[in-house]
Amino acid sequence: MAEGSPDIAGLSFEDALRALEEVVRKLESGEVPLDQSIDLYERGEALRKHCQARLDAAQARIEKIVTGANGEARGAVPFDADG
Repeated sequence: MAEGSPDIAGLSFEDALRALEEVVRKLESGEVPLDQSIDLYERGEALRKHCQARLDAAQARIEKIVTGANGEARGAVPFDADG
């Protein structure tokens, strides 16, 4: 990781996504030397993994409220469950 870069594990999803977008812009520009491109690619992969982990954690927390006939909540099921 480049000196002065924030620790990836401490980044919010939004900050990590912005950093990943910046890495992609730099790599796509074609103006970065090879060694720096490799470093950027490695940072980009770490940022991608961090973002994916944050998304996976968020999805695991999302629940759909199941209501009874009277409209009261009677429980919750995982977001992606049928029903």
